[in-house]
Amino acid sequence: MKVLACGATGKYGGLVVPELIQRGIEVRAVIHDATKIDAVRAQGVDDTVEVDLADRSSVEAALDGVDGVFLLTPAFHPDATQMGLIMVSAATAAAVGKVVYNGVYHPSLDLPNHVGTRPIEEALYASELDFTVLQPAMYVQALADTYRDALSTGAVVAPWSKHSKMSYVDYRDVAEVAAVACTDSRLSYGTFELAAGGMVDRVEIAELMSQAAGTALHAEDLPAGADAASGEPGLAAMFADYDRHGFHGGNSLVLQAILRRPPRTVGDYITELSGP
Repeated sequence: MKVLACGATGKYGGLVVPELIQRGIEVRAVIHDATKIDAVRAQGVDDTVEVDLADRSSVEAALDGVDGVFLLTPAFHPDATQMGLIMVSAATAAAVGKVVYNGVYHPSLDLPNHVGTRPIEEALYASELDFTVLQPAMYVQALADTYRDALSTGAVVAPWSKHSKMSYVDYRDVAEVAAVACTDSRLSYGTFELAAGGMVDRVEIAELMSQAAGTALHAEDLPAGADAASGEPGLAAMFADYDRHGFHGGNSLVLQAILRRPPRTVGDYITELSGP
């Protein structure tokens, strides 16, 4: 089996590649930065392709000879929805056997990065493709920068209230599920929310980070007037929603059932951050 892997050189999509290879799947890696080709090949990828996901002909060429697709569109990109729709349409025309789509947790939320995933899901549901839709919670890997900054400043900071309860998932677990979906029919035609167990606020995260670092770190909110969204309206709306409501969920039943083991927790990841 050969799978076209979108985001293969990215922070998250790059974690899917070794999971696919481990299962004997040949990977055609989508490359956007030629300087990263060597890193992908070091993972065992022999087939790389530069693709403009917003261009139908480019996508069609990339799909030639593949049996499946791991679809991950760039977050907050203005053409992300169109990119996904082009891929679904082209994959259908090419009679690709499988599409695994990495969407978002709670796509029903009225937020730009959530709303934009709905048409892609709808296109998959209306297609004749063997699809699996993954809806992962907030990626715990985003805490790495928070932890490094906290070691320097003593403050655990994020652009929403320190009391907002958030749902997380370790993307390594998501990557494993994506690879399983390519090889195991038990995930065919399914849509799955993926989260580690429970919800945590930043006060609790600061406590975990303090334990891991062996020094006191404190949860703090951004100063009034600070612009954490850097002029990106989608980010601003998302942060405002998190500030008001948090990101609720955190039911790990589905993820544990698919993995057939307990998922990695927020605490597990923070403990790893303190390691060598």
